[in-house]
Amino acid sequence: MNRNLGRAVRLLMIGAVAVVLSACAAVLVGGAVVAGTMVATDRRTSGAQVEDEVIEGKAVGRLREAIGDRGQISVTSYNRIMLLTGVVKDAADKALAEQTVSRIDNVQSVVNELSIGLPSSITARSNDTLLTTKVRASFVDAKDLFSNSLKVVTSQSVVYLMGRVTEREANRAAEVARGVAGVQKVVKVFEVVSEADLAGSLQKPVSKP
Repeated sequence: MNRNLGRAVRLLMIGAVAVVLSACAAVLVGGAVVAGTMVATDRRTSGAQVEDEVIEGKAVGRLREAIGDRGQISVTSYNRIMLLTGVVKDAADKALAEQTVSRIDNVQSVVNELSIGLPSSITARSNDTLLTTKVRASFVDAKDLFSNSLKVVTSQSVVYLMGRVTEREANRAAEVARGVAGVQKVVKVFEVVSEADLAGSLQKPVSKP
C-alpha cells in the first residue's frame, strides 16, 4: 500500500514538473511571437534601423559643434532620410545645419524644416510632446493603419509623419493626424512605395543566425 502511494506521489511530481516546463515554453514562444510582430511592423530592414540610430547620434554631436546654443534642433532619421525640426537664429545657421548633417555617411536626403526665430518655451515643447502622443494614439485607434510603421515628430504644433508607406496609407495617416485637436499643420515626409513593393518587402524571409 505504501509502495503504491509512493509511486503515485512520484508520478504527480513528474507531472507537475512537466506542466511547469510546458508553461515556461509557452511564455517563451509567446514572447518570441510578440517580438517578431513588433519587428515586422517596422518596415525598415534591421540594418537600416541600426544605421538610423548611428546617423542620429552623429548628427546630434556635429550640430552641437557647428551650431552650439544658437538653436534648438531635433534630428530624426528614418530609412536614411534625415528630418531637421526646431528653431535656429538665422538663415545662415539653417543652411549650416543642413550642410552639416548631409555630410554624414549613409544619409540619403535631408528635409530641412527648421524655422528661424526665438527658442521655443518649455510650455510649447511640452505641448508638442502631448500632440505627438495624441497622434500616435489616434493611429492605434484607426483600424486601417499599422501604427508601429509610422513615426511622428511634432515641432511648434506642426506634425511631421515619417515611414515607409503606400499612397493610401500616407493620405489616411495625414487625415487622422489632422483630426487631432491642436495640430496646426501636417507635413508628410513619407517614403511612398507601391502596394506590390511593400508586399514583396514584407514577405522576404528573415535570415537565421
